[in-house]
Amino acid sequence: MSDAAQPTAAEVRAAADAVKTALDRHLQAVERRTGDDDPAVYDAFNALAAAAEVYDELLYDRHDEVTPFEIPAAQDSLPPYAGPEEPHAVSVLIRRDYAVAEPARLLAQAERLADLDPDGQVPAAATAGAGVHAALGVVFGEYEADEIASRHKEFGLEEGDSTLWVSAVEELPEPGEWLGAPFDEADPAMVICRFDVSAVFDEEDELDADPEDGATDRP
Repeated sequence: MSDAAQPTAAEVRAAADAVKTALDRHLQAVERRTGDDDPAVYDAFNALAAAAEVYDELLYDRHDEVTPFEIPAAQDSLPPYAGPEEPHAVSVLIRRDYAVAEPARLLAQAERLADLDPDGQVPAAATAGAGVHAALGVVFGEYEADEIASRHKEFGLEEGDSTLWVSAVEELPEPGEWLGAPFDEADPAMVICRFDVSAVFDEEDELDADPEDGATDRP
């Protein structure tokens, strides 16, 4: 960045003051919270995150320095909650990624299910010689998603990232209303809470715990 484009010392100072103000408001919201999902706490958290990010950027641009803290990216990625204060219904959106790490184990599971099926409900494609595509359909058709998540290694699968969004809705849709496009209406502003699982979080924890890593590098 050129000297002409650098922020002034006054701008950096103002950003620092904004962080202090946001920090006080966040503490006040926490002290007055009315429940685990108090929207005032959520809004104060996002305001503090935004103020801290601006300060961090200006501090780096002006002084080539960073702050010693970071805000969780998963929270930063959501806009302020814009849903009803007392939702009458919720939608739970789940994404789980898996790698087919052991195709032979997956195929064996599908074949076992076909052998144990006395009524022929398991597709014939699941019998010996079937491919991974057919085996995936059999396994995911037989077991609930939560059971696959807890037993994925048995099925030759390796976990990737996963996320779960709990979103407010005004009322439950009519039966079958969204089945044609179940994820098209996902609105981040209606998310009450979300839970993310990723190996990248474990890697970050390991780096934070490394006693030899005394420097903070800007990403």
